[in-house]
Amino acid sequence: MMDHSAHEARTEGRTGIFANFRISGIQFLQISKILRARATTRARTIDTRPNPAYCYCMSSYPTIRFLDRTTPPHIITLVLITGMSALNMSIFLPSLAAMTTYFNTEYAIMQIALSGYLAATAVLQIFIGPISDRYGRRIMILASMAIFVLATLGTLMATTVEVFLLFRIMQAAVATSMALSRAIVRDVVPQEEAASMIGYVTMGTALVPMVGPMIGGALEQLFGWQATFVFLAVAGMLTFVLCYLDLGETVAKGGTGFREQVRTYPELLQSPRFWGYVLCSAFSSGAFFALLGGASFVGGTIFGLSPFWSGVALGAPAIGYAFGNFLSGRFSIRFGINRMALIGTMITFFGMTTSVLLTLSGVHHPLNFFGFCVFIGLGNGLALPNVMAGSVSVRPHLAGTASGLGGAIMVGGGAALSQLAGWLLTTESGTLPLQLLMWTVSVLAIASILFVIRREKRLG
Repeated sequence: MMDHSAHEARTEGRTGIFANFRISGIQFLQISKILRARATTRARTIDTRPNPAYCYCMSSYPTIRFLDRTTPPHIITLVLITGMSALNMSIFLPSLAAMTTYFNTEYAIMQIALSGYLAATAVLQIFIGPISDRYGRRIMILASMAIFVLATLGTLMATTVEVFLLFRIMQAAVATSMALSRAIVRDVVPQEEAASMIGYVTMGTALVPMVGPMIGGALEQLFGWQATFVFLAVAGMLTFVLCYLDLGETVAKGGTGFREQVRTYPELLQSPRFWGYVLCSAFSSGAFFALLGGASFVGGTIFGLSPFWSGVALGAPAIGYAFGNFLSGRFSIRFGINRMALIGTMITFFGMTTSVLLTLSGVHHPLNFFGFCVFIGLGNGLALPNVMAGSVSVRPHLAGTASGLGGAIMVGGGAALSQLAGWLLTTESGTLPLQLLMWTVSVLAIASILFVIRREKRLG
């Protein structure tokens, strides 16, 4: 314990020193003038000019004014453009059976509307990152939204399945908004805050799939499958107008050219942490993509659900995803991106393990299959924003390139898994093959993020 008398003596001594220190008012003014002069000299050595790319450090945020395209986009705009991409991917799924009948084709062919769309999205994201780094986020998002609207109108005029699938694959242009929204966030804020902000932004990819399939199923039952694409065209036009009015540029133009950007791919691909983050995102989202590939067959053929109720069932994972995104936005800064990603992957593993065990014990019910898919959504809501933030932060100067490459790997894996799910499912096999597939990728997601954690510990 500190000696009380000694403490008082030291305190008294300090008081005595200052008690004997006397300056006059003129001396005080002179000292203040000298200090201000020194402070001014130091300030001049620091470049305080605003960064035209809005790249801010620490907790600094740029000034954002809604519907002012001279500032970075409002978070509402980012949520809506990511939601538009998610809506286009899932809203039509309850109508796959009706579309198969309309075009007089097979279900496996019609399923290319999903797997082909995902494959086109993967290829597109390889190029969109470097191009957006070079020419800017704004022009690329506006162009992709315009192409999406025109392609959607094309699907409505298609008379053969081949023409329909061509325009459907062209709709993948809208997926650039999902990749670039993450790059925009990284342009504006640093890594830990980027994970938090991406969590809020990607709520658009959670809330929209929650209601999108239900809207699609209801529209198909009331007006036919074409009504779903009319809805998409109108939504795309409104989103284009919003982007034109609000989406300010966040990356400085005049960067390296496309070829130079492509030459930087090895810098990313040779980074073990980049691969760890990207593989974690691919395997985590892979469970959801596998579900999308088989959910229509499971709901309609195995369980005999109507298009509307199939849409409701498809919205189950989105409930968990929305809550997981909220938790990610709330706690990523406090706990760190790696820990949050690990928690998310463990939650998905727990849900899939329970669902598989119940099926093996003889429980065959829609609630067992679709109900436990909520854990996929919750786990992805926690993991994906954090591993996405990690992947684009490994090399911050290549944020757009990293976002494009990471998105391509993630969605490309999703395309393969969605098609694999369609091949595995039969009326005789039931839901078990799809459940085992989702369980397997959840294990691989855990292994990927553990690799990142181990790598960072080794780097110190």
